[in-house]
Amino acid sequence: MKTTDLKNTPSDISQAADLIKDGEVVAFPTETVYGLGADATNDEAVQAVFTAKGRPADNPLIMTVGDASQIEPYVQVNHAARQLMNTFWPGSLTMILPIKPDMVSMLVTGGLQTAAVRMPANDATRAMIRQAGVPIVGPSANLSGKPSPTTAAHVHHDMDGKIAAVLDDGPTQVGVESTVLDLTADQPTILRTGAILPKMISVVLGKPVIDGTSEKALAADQVPKAPGMKYRHYAPDKEVVIFDPLDWQDLQGQLQVGDAVMAQDQLLGNLGNQVPSWSLGTDLTSASENLFAGLRYFDDQEATVKIYVQAMPDIDLGRAYNNRLGKASAGQHFTL
Repeated sequence: MKTTDLKNTPSDISQAADLIKDGEVVAFPTETVYGLGADATNDEAVQAVFTAKGRPADNPLIMTVGDASQIEPYVQVNHAARQLMNTFWPGSLTMILPIKPDMVSMLVTGGLQTAAVRMPANDATRAMIRQAGVPIVGPSANLSGKPSPTTAAHVHHDMDGKIAAVLDDGPTQVGVESTVLDLTADQPTILRTGAILPKMISVVLGKPVIDGTSEKALAADQVPKAPGMKYRHYAPDKEVVIFDPLDWQDLQGQLQVGDAVMAQDQLLGNLGNQVPSWSLGTDLTSASENLFAGLRYFDDQEATVKIYVQAMPDIDLGRAYNNRLGKASAGQHFTL
């Protein structure tokens, strides 16, 4: 199969929608990362996404829509969900809601009676989904467990020849996947951190939001409600080590051939050409935008053996960044 490169033009968006209707898999842009799209009502199309990613069948997929009305036939939308849709959609908030009987492929839900739904803040993708006329699945467009793709080139690297097309709309803006909120629990519960923060959700709902993002492992026979809860994610093949900025001078003294460093500009300014480096910019937003791209870059460099990556303050968007970095490194930290 040849993977076609499509652009953000009316004719290419229509071609992408036609491929979705025909049961094909099309990668698409969002404000967070690139996703793999297929008709969420077509079992064969959904199975093709699992096959392309090498993803375990008990790892549920997010159902992505072009507008809020598109989810009505498939899930039960409660008052809290409606409030959050009105505030954060389109945007990087995924909500877990009960499904309606016989309307959603069980491959999408991992066999659960709930589905994760989201509407991305990308005009081209929403137009494609509306023209396709069905919700699509939308997991990140990378091989399962590897760093998520933030450019069309990243998608081609992992998926060339495995999917029908990539709809290219340039680099993503947020860089880490959406916040996942479970609205089927007794209290709203965050299952995956992202750019939409718990305090933002609490303000809209007028009630506390529980942080359910603990690293407690699920049993082998348990099906996670959201992606990223059970299996190792975001991990390059190269060794990844987290370092605290306070340990910067100690780290510099330990760097050797084969090492690479990903850090913010203020730290990199002191590094010179000691080892290869990747800029994480100047703030939490730029760090989140550049994290996956840097991990992918060094993972492809034959000379790189170990990647040292700067931790961020564990507040707001920094929590999402540190969550992804913790998974990529398997929790390994720099110590003398």
